[in-house]
Amino acid sequence: MQRLCDEVIELIFYELDDPTALTLTSKHFHNVSQDPYVRAHYFLNRYGRMDAMFWALGRGKIMTDKVIDILISSGAYVSRYLVQVAIHHYFRSANHFIKTAWVRNMSIPIFAHFMKVACGLFDEVPLGKNEDDGYFFSVFLKESRLPPDMKSTKWETVRDIFGKYKFIPFSMKDPLMVQLPIALAIEPRLLPYAEANGFHMDTKYRDFVFRKMFEKMALNNGERSDDILRNVRELRRLDSRMFLSRTVAAEICMESKSNESAYRALKILDRTKELLFDLSYLFVKTRSITSAYTINVLRHLYADFPSTDPTVRIVMLLTACLSDNVLVQPNPSGTLKSKLEPLGLLPLTRKDIVDILTNPFVEKHSALVDFAKDEMNLSSSDIKDILQEVAVKCLKIGSKGKTLKKLVDCHPYLHAVLQDNAVQRYGINLDDLPPYDDEEACAAYEAPLCRDFNTSSKATRNHSGAASLNSAVLSVMGDPAEMGNVIATDDREMDEDESGNEGPVEAETGNTSELGIIGQDTLTSMIRQDEMAPTRSRRRSLYFSYFGPDTTGKLGYPIDFIQVGRWVKERYPVRSAMAATFLTHAVINNNTTVGALLHGFFTCNTPSTNYVSTSQHVPVTLKHFRLLARLGKAPNWCLYHEIENGAEFYFSEEDYLSKQPPATEPKRCSKVKVKSKETSPTIPRFSIQAGSSKVQVSPRASKRRPRRSAAAVMSYVIPDSDDEAIVEDDDDNAVVVLMTMQAKKRKVESNLQRWIKHLSVLLAEEQKKYKEKRKRLEKSASSDGRRRVAKSEFHKSLMVNLRSLRKLDLDKRKQLYGPDAAEDDYFTEDDGDDEYRQRTTRANKRRRVTT
Repeated sequence: MQRLCDEVIELIFYELDDPTALTLTSKHFHNVSQDPYVRAHYFLNRYGRMDAMFWALGRGKIMTDKVIDILISSGAYVSRYLVQVAIHHYFRSANHFIKTAWVRNMSIPIFAHFMKVACGLFDEVPLGKNEDDGYFFSVFLKESRLPPDMKSTKWETVRDIFGKYKFIPFSMKDPLMVQLPIALAIEPRLLPYAEANGFHMDTKYRDFVFRKMFEKMALNNGERSDDILRNVRELRRLDSRMFLSRTVAAEICMESKSNESAYRALKILDRTKELLFDLSYLFVKTRSITSAYTINVLRHLYADFPSTDPTVRIVMLLTACLSDNVLVQPNPSGTLKSKLEPLGLLPLTRKDIVDILTNPFVEKHSALVDFAKDEMNLSSSDIKDILQEVAVKCLKIGSKGKTLKKLVDCHPYLHAVLQDNAVQRYGINLDDLPPYDDEEACAAYEAPLCRDFNTSSKATRNHSGAASLNSAVLSVMGDPAEMGNVIATDDREMDEDESGNEGPVEAETGNTSELGIIGQDTLTSMIRQDEMAPTRSRRRSLYFSYFGPDTTGKLGYPIDFIQVGRWVKERYPVRSAMAATFLTHAVINNNTTVGALLHGFFTCNTPSTNYVSTSQHVPVTLKHFRLLARLGKAPNWCLYHEIENGAEFYFSEEDYLSKQPPATEPKRCSKVKVKSKETSPTIPRFSIQAGSSKVQVSPRASKRRPRRSAAAVMSYVIPDSDDEAIVEDDDDNAVVVLMTMQAKKRKVESNLQRWIKHLSVLLAEEQKKYKEKRKRLEKSASSDGRRRVAKSEFHKSLMVNLRSLRKLDLDKRKQLYGPDAAEDDYFTEDDGDDEYRQRTTRANKRRRVTT
């Protein structure tokens, strides 16, 4: 260390928050630290040019006249605002944001030298109360919402503060630092001066700046469109990264009637091709479409941008059907016609009726059916076809339980139609799932029924941009005479079209992800939300849609909805093909959040029924575990809970749908149990196929053990002795002993033991797949080290819960047969894996004794 050159020691100093301790370890280090050049450049390299002087003034003990001169000559930024705050703080003449000693650690001669040098950089330095540059800047911000004639701080004053006196907040702790973007929104002409002073406009401030530009002025209701256009164009000219995003544009449209100046300016920017995007507003799949405010906004936008796009048409039809309780009035046909005529949406088509009825917020169908009969002159067969199509499409929309209930109650023939379509269209077998090796496809797979429409994996908010569903995003760019877009569907709530049109979600391409997400909050609410956020991090947070004031208005389902799966459980028998199909989809999707749908299949419809009884529950089958094993998903805890409560064992739903007792399966255990006096029935070998319960009998016949003759029992009791009394006392226990012996002779395989046996086979298969995957990856990996291979979620879950099931079975057998009941080995001879076998005995190890 003593041989290091001075330059290397300086670099070591630059990396330390406080080099004092290091300077005391060596005289050479101490001498280097006394160099004014080293001290000045320590702050420049450690904190940067903008903050160097602020941090240097706080280390008064190492400050000298030469250090101050070197800092200023080397480029440390000094503004008149910094000098004013330092003088006020040193002489305690005013209170600022600094609460520490700061410049008070400096001696009077050193601080006098700083005042002399710093004040010489400017022609004048006002030191009176409320005369510093920060005060004028804060007043300028407070008066931003006032008319120009009422402002006390003019544009010229603020321009001189930035340009002539180099104003900029000198520390990240200064509250004015986070308020600086507001000034750029009020007066974009300040941007060149701020950048010359070292300010860098981050793109995270972009939406906030444009919100303030388009903000509605409470005390200035005059025409502001020209001022808004001038500020937007000026800021765009000064910085190409500052452009109006789709997020702010949608917020402006949400208050198009209350903030007419901002909306008029937005339309001018659209007409002059100055926007970088196509206007799109996402309301069709959210509850906000049912509010009167949103309906008025949509009609106002539709009047300005008429469109023949199917999505726009269905949205405007919904505004007519959902406003003023049209569907429940005495004469719904005439009232609905009077609502549609001013909008120019007549005549309606068959597709319009289907799209309206399949929307989550339309729960009553009778009014639309009457309208189709009276105004559209549809026949009874046409109405029947429409109702069947609507009912089948509602199966995939999780919140349409009320609609299905009313349809089936009014038209009982739909009960069988729904079951036939559900079984034929949505039956799932192993062949329908992605291959086991394709982990990404298995993780993204989602069954079409019983989806969690609140937190679906495909409906997770993606805030990198607002994607559109199918062809729903419409364009207002182009010829102003052409139809433009008003509304587009929102794929953030559900991944299917509410009108029943299915299709994949199209991801955004190009640079559209940089244009911002599209929400449903108004411009004013987003500004207030930002102002209520913590000052230090208000512009750092993303504006998630559920942070807004109206979170319920953004949901894709009504408040008092009924889940389709829950309605199926109540309407259809628990041992029906309909209930079995919906349970399979609920198990795959693990739908447990909204209304605990998966748990509802394992509860009784009558509250008085005991929950432990599984007779009124939809049966769990081995097929459910095999499907989850293919996808690598962990089974929900309620599946294991059903098994613990004594659920019957079935290979698939075909076992109990055929109304036959489940087929007796062989016992493929490695242990051979010997029974006396009774012979167990012949058990053939079998092979299980995916999704089927068929048994293939092996041609090899099983051998029966020969029956042994009972040995004669001899008594060793001495006649006329006391042993005869003992024998007479034991006669009472003879019945108990005999019953126990007979119970052991009649011991059969319980449902729990069958579950354990077949789940053990499934675990062995998972272990085999895991070993093959690990070997394959080890061959492809480099020979430097072993690669860690993670087990699937299903594998880990089955390992843990299978131990619990085995322990439960052992406890039950001990209660029945006594504490000496043997532990069964549920592994078969073909498993080839001893890792997960439960061993209760250990080989006796004796210490070797040497003589």
